[in-house]
Amino acid sequence: MIDLYVYYKVREADAPTLAPRVCALQAHIGVPAQLKRRPDVRDGMQTWMEIYPNVDDGFPARLDLAAREAGLDGLIEGARRVEIFMDLPTCA
Repeated sequence: MIDLYVYYKVREADAPTLAPRVCALQAHIGVPAQLKRRPDVRDGMQTWMEIYPNVDDGFPARLDLAAREAGLDGLIEGARRVEIFMDLPTCA
């Protein structure tokens, strides 16, 4: 199992339109999820992050397809960047 982190830039003017789409996507995808953003705004841009903990290895591809179907690309600036992390053995 992996933890998936997806981050991207959002034009401040597009944030009110994008938020319900991301929330609908997360409700539809069927796994626990979080949506966060950095508190600061730079040059009219916000940085958002979607977090999907403890998902299977095939989840990133399913999420990518769902994001395209939800029309997120037209409301973000640049690419959705994906980072994958996995657990390490517990220390003592």
